[in-house]
Amino acid sequence: MPEQAAYDIEFYDLSLEIHPGDSTIDGKLMARALVLDPLNWFVLDLDTRLKVHRIVIPGKVGASPLSFKHTDGKLRIRLPKKVMPQSKIEVEIAYSGKPLVAKPQKGSWSDGFMWTTSKTGEPWLGVVSVLNGADIWWPCKDHPSDEADSMALHIKAPEPLTIASNGVLRDYVRHGGYPRKHTFHWFIANPINNYGVTINMAQYSELKDNYRSINGDIIPLTFWVMPENYMKAMRLFPQFGEHLLFLEKTVGPYPFRGEKYGVAQTSYSGMEHQTIISYGGNFKNNEFGFDELHFHELSHEWFANMVTAPDWNDWWLHEGIASYLEALYAEHLNGEAAYHDYMANFRPSIQNQMPLAPRLSQSARDIYSIDLYSKGAWALHTLRYLIGKEKLIQALRKLAYPEPQSEYALDGSQCRFATTDQFQVIVEQLSGMELDWFFNIYLRQSGLPNLITKTEKKKLHLNWLTPENIPFPMPVEVRIGATVHRVMMPNGKGTISIPNNLTPAVDPDNWILQDEPDFIVKQKN
Repeated sequence: MPEQAAYDIEFYDLSLEIHPGDSTIDGKLMARALVLDPLNWFVLDLDTRLKVHRIVIPGKVGASPLSFKHTDGKLRIRLPKKVMPQSKIEVEIAYSGKPLVAKPQKGSWSDGFMWTTSKTGEPWLGVVSVLNGADIWWPCKDHPSDEADSMALHIKAPEPLTIASNGVLRDYVRHGGYPRKHTFHWFIANPINNYGVTINMAQYSELKDNYRSINGDIIPLTFWVMPENYMKAMRLFPQFGEHLLFLEKTVGPYPFRGEKYGVAQTSYSGMEHQTIISYGGNFKNNEFGFDELHFHELSHEWFANMVTAPDWNDWWLHEGIASYLEALYAEHLNGEAAYHDYMANFRPSIQNQMPLAPRLSQSARDIYSIDLYSKGAWALHTLRYLIGKEKLIQALRKLAYPEPQSEYALDGSQCRFATTDQFQVIVEQLSGMELDWFFNIYLRQSGLPNLITKTEKKKLHLNWLTPENIPFPMPVEVRIGATVHRVMMPNGKGTISIPNNLTPAVDPDNWILQDEPDFIVKQKN
């Protein structure tokens, strides 16, 4: 909305006391913003389940509280006078209430506070806000295009519960009185998207180690785990470094080396919270020899947390790339045959219900589907076939780090926004190919191309049929005997001669994402 586009958030300072007994919170949020256009009202987002008690300008002793309206999820704060561009705004908001509670869903989770208990009865809390927005638990400008440059979190909880959160633990304070409480002071020194902010509360055990980044920096590793899973966690813990090393070699150094790499065990499946990913897995490797949940969420430190889509219509850049990196890791461990098997596992879930990257702005709920993962990964799989593995990996690394010197940044300048159009430019520059047709087919509309084959007089005729007749000059591999030929299709059509007594196999290695209803049957056979 215009009132929110008129400012740029610089800093959030959030103080929160958690009351597990009645599932409530008491909060105080200071927001600082740079004004871009004249403002009479400062508008933030906050779920109306939470009650705002008082809003003031911090540091103004004796000043009257600011008037406000809190309706329809918007917190509209009347400023004392019009604020002009290049000025700074600071407001402090006191609020409390019972935040949205996550509802269990089969095989998944919903957003909200996840109040549960450990096996020994202690409170166990996790927070997810990717679909409903971070305003379900703190006032914020809840749009992905505006990230705070930094953020402080001061989380008070009953002893002996630990608070594991984003960034670096700057201080820890024990309070007097009964029941005993303590506050964890976390600080996030890098830009962070709203849904990347979280808190985890439990009576955790901790595993700690240090990891040496490929550029020499030492990164502290911490795994906050429920005590009953400590031995399982010890067996999984070495994979953290192995996964980090592969991803650093593939797409560049871990982006948040100046803070930490943390993992917190959660009661829900997982989430890419910045520097403190949520892990709700079963501590077991998949058939390819690794824990794909941990690997996937770690991949998001590059693609979601460092490189962020400025609007939800480019969200596939987060999930599609992270999913595809899983397949690359399976290939790294087990060879190209395992890579193809991994991609085959994604294929049956593709639904094609809407474009992966529609041009129009979307909400998180409107765009979210399994296709962001599976179809996004398959679009990259087909792109690899077209331009080659080396060029694709170069493109992913350049999307992560546009310039070599940016790989050494620790001051937040390594974090940036990126769009599908920008990724296309990178791919075109590296490949020397014009690829509007590729991105139009696989990302800008929902349907898939259909390859029509016809054998006639010792010739195999190939013809691409596409939604709305979109041009699609995708070359097609044909195996005849022991030889694989690449048939060029400049106008969506191609022909190849077939020797006597040989049956051609079209796209024998399943590189091209196409409309193929019998794909599952073919894989099983």
